[in-house]
Amino acid sequence: MTLSPIKPAPRRAALVLLALTVVFLTFATAGPRAALLMLVGLGFGLTLEGLRFGFAGPWRTLVSERDARGLLAQFLAVGLAACVAIPLLASFPTELNGAHAPIGLAMIVAAFVFGAAMQLVMGCGSGTLVNAGSGNAIALVALLGFVAGSFLGTLHSSWWTSFGVLPLLTLQGQFGTAGGLLLTLLGLVVLAALALMRALPGRRLPPRRLVLAALLVALLASLNLVIAGQSWGVVYGLGLWGAKLVSAAGVDLSGSAFWGSAAHAERLSQSLLTDVTSLTNIGLILGAFLVMRWRAVPDPQVAPLTPRSWLVVLLAGLLLGYSARVALGCNVGAFFSGVSTGSLHGWAWFVAAFAGSMLGIRLRPRLLLPLRPTDGSGTGGGR
Repeated sequence: MTLSPIKPAPRRAALVLLALTVVFLTFATAGPRAALLMLVGLGFGLTLEGLRFGFAGPWRTLVSERDARGLLAQFLAVGLAACVAIPLLASFPTELNGAHAPIGLAMIVAAFVFGAAMQLVMGCGSGTLVNAGSGNAIALVALLGFVAGSFLGTLHSSWWTSFGVLPLLTLQGQFGTAGGLLLTLLGLVVLAALALMRALPGRRLPPRRLVLAALLVALLASLNLVIAGQSWGVVYGLGLWGAKLVSAAGVDLSGSAFWGSAAHAERLSQSLLTDVTSLTNIGLILGAFLVMRWRAVPDPQVAPLTPRSWLVVLLAGLLLGYSARVALGCNVGAFFSGVSTGSLHGWAWFVAAFAGSMLGIRLRPRLLLPLRPTDGSGTGGGR
C-alpha cells in the first residue's frame, strides 16, 4: 500500500514550524546570540541549496565545461564580503577576528589534497553539509569521514606545523586598510579575468540567481563576523563533533595538545550550542533540508555506486576533514573567509586547492564507478 504524500501547504507549514522551533529551543538553551547564529546558519543553508550556490561544483565546471558563471559568483561574494570585513576588522581589532593563518609547506600540500578529495565527493566543507542536509547519500557518507578526519587532524596539528611556517601576514597589515582592500579586490578581478578567458561564450556572466546568492552569502558572512566575533568557518565545528563522540565513548582527551588546551577543553565540555561554528553548521544542514522538503517529497537519494566506490567516498571524506584541519580551513574558512579578511593564507590556499581540484576531477570518473550503467546523474551533484 502506497501512502499519499503530504500536501504542499501542510508540509510547508510544518517546515516553518520546525525552523521556528529549532531557533526557539536554541534561544531557550543558549541565549539570543546562539539563536541569531542559528538563524545565520539557516540563511546559509537556504541560500546555498535554494539558489544552487556552491564552491566545488563551479571549480569543476570551469575546468571541464569552460563555464565560469559559478566561479565568478564566488569571487563576487568574496569581494562584497571583503568590503565589509576588512574595514570592520580595522575598526574593531580586539572584538572581531578574521580568518588569518600562516602559510606553511604542510598547509599547501594539505590544501592540494583537499581540492582533490572534494571533487571525489563533489562537495567542500559547506557543500558536504548542504548535500547531506538535502539527502544526498554520497554526502552523508562523506560527512562521516569528514567528522572523523577533522578530529584526527586536531591530534596531529602541532606536528604538521613543525615543518615550518611563514609569519602570519595580511594585506591590510602590509598596506593599510584601504590598500589591503584594494589589493584584495584587484586580485579577485585578475582571477575573474583568467576565468573569463577560459570560459565559452554564453557561460561567462552569472545569472541573476547566482548574483542574488552572492549578495546573500556576503551579507550572511558579514552578520556571522559581527555576531560571532569571528569569520564564517566550518571545519572546527566538525572536528569538535568528532571529539565529543570520542569523549562520550570514554576516551580521555586531556592529554591531547589540542583538546587539552584551555579554550578547546572548555568547548569540549560545553553544549554544541555554545560553539559558534557548530551553530552555523547545524543551521546550514537544517536550511538545506528545509529547501529540499519544501520543493517536493523526494525519494531517498541513493547513489548506485559499487561497494569499492562507497569506500572511496568514505576515505575521501576522511581526507577532506584531515587535510582541512592541516590546511587551516576549507573553501569557506580558508578561501572565502581568508581572502575576504585580507589573509595571504587564503590566496595560497586557493591556488593549491584549485590545482588539487584539477587532479580530483580526473580521478572522479575512475574511482566512483556506478553499480549499473547510468546517464551520469546518479552520483550526485556538486556544491
